[in-house]
Amino acid sequence: MTDIFIGRKEEIAHLKKIYERTTADFVAIYGRRRVGKTYLIRNFFKNNPSFYFEATGLKDGALQQQLKLFTENISAAFYNGLSLQVPKDWLEAFQLLTRAIDTVPKETKRIIFIDEIPWFATPKSGFIQALDYYWNTRWSSQPNFKLVVCGSAASWMLDNLVHAKGGLHNRLTASFPIRPFTLHETEEYLIKKGIRFTREQIVELYMSIGGIPHYLNQIPKRLSVSQIINRLCFQKEGFLFNEFPVLLSSLFDDSETHNEIIRILAKTKQGLSRDEILQKSKLSSSGGMFKKRLDELEEAGFIVSFTPYGYLNKGTFFKISDEYVLFYLKWIEPVSKRLRLSLKNESYWESKMISQSWKSWAGYAFESVCFKHIEQIKYALGIHAISSEIGSWRYQAKREQEQLKGCQIDLLIDRADGIINLCEIKFQQGKFIISKSYAAELRQKMTIYKTLSKTRKAIFLTMVTPEGVHKNENSENLVINEVIIDDLFAK
Repeated sequence: MTDIFIGRKEEIAHLKKIYERTTADFVAIYGRRRVGKTYLIRNFFKNNPSFYFEATGLKDGALQQQLKLFTENISAAFYNGLSLQVPKDWLEAFQLLTRAIDTVPKETKRIIFIDEIPWFATPKSGFIQALDYYWNTRWSSQPNFKLVVCGSAASWMLDNLVHAKGGLHNRLTASFPIRPFTLHETEEYLIKKGIRFTREQIVELYMSIGGIPHYLNQIPKRLSVSQIINRLCFQKEGFLFNEFPVLLSSLFDDSETHNEIIRILAKTKQGLSRDEILQKSKLSSSGGMFKKRLDELEEAGFIVSFTPYGYLNKGTFFKISDEYVLFYLKWIEPVSKRLRLSLKNESYWESKMISQSWKSWAGYAFESVCFKHIEQIKYALGIHAISSEIGSWRYQAKREQEQLKGCQIDLLIDRADGIINLCEIKFQQGKFIISKSYAAELRQKMTIYKTLSKTRKAIFLTMVTPEGVHKNENSENLVINEVIIDDLFAK
């Protein structure tokens, strides 16, 4: 069975544990749109001995539409498509489902999979109340009964199921997210599709569309990476040409607010504090709604919160973490109107990939990819078993005449064994060459950090680059550790 999955070892282990229990389970699985939730759940349970029932919510569907489709699912699964009377509400619908389930032997694993549950549970539909009632009174006491619910609106899943304070409070027996593919999983997926790129090329692709399985599934064979990006992103019929607005509206009811926050954060590499986002927006911090919107964006995988390392920058900062969102706002949207009017855009992206603007963006995008593969970096450094704190660090000089100049440190790994890995992340083709002036800049950066942080730990300068550092007199006795692209592809 594992041959049908790429990666997902941890998620499959969760599902296997749930499947093997003889007790009833109520499981919530969440993750952003297109990440492969339905594929994983459907194929795992269909490839294990069980009776399987599936129903999927209808986006913006009226109550009677939802009930009609749900009834048709029951008819197809239990009664060979026999016409059934449509219930008038969800209590009657779950009563109909329960009677059908009771016809299945108790020793058989009975899997009830409700996909896109937020679309069923519209306001005043009574769905949550009915689900809560039937779980408590009928289903939770049945052996081998597995209720699995899934949704792309991660914030809804967390508010109404995982951290529910109302009807379904403490009802779940398990919950976990489905994350995008890592670089290793992306490579495996492409190979399975018969597409073989170098790892540098896979990273370039990943920086543009991320590790979203459904996006990767759109990749045609026999094209270069630049041709693939051009076809998917810069042609009006391309799958990702207009995906961003569709993505937001499908996940959030108030997507305009989420859109504004994303666009503000996309303009800065270092990230912004909560107060800085408020200052740059028309949003209000009253009522806790602003915090909720930030939480929703983070749970959906669009942004990440972090605390800049060191005593100078306290508080929580936020920055964009979704590769496609960054790529869309930087490259696709600014030219989308013009490209809609063009008949042919077959080489648009190839022309951009040789520009200085692309080189600057690629450095930022590669840094983001590295932050998603911190565990692989730690493993490459041989410190995966050592307790450590991870962060970035920046200092801005208050006066021009100040002796200590401002500086930015991409990544710090503060280890419990008395070492701090000060990581410089650079993206370029070929070996990275450290010039005399850049070597001086690196030494100054280490001095500034050590002076202001007052750390007594040893500083190990660590270079993270695609192909490593060219050995010369400037790198000698300066660079202690190196991490290359191959290291990021570790399992």
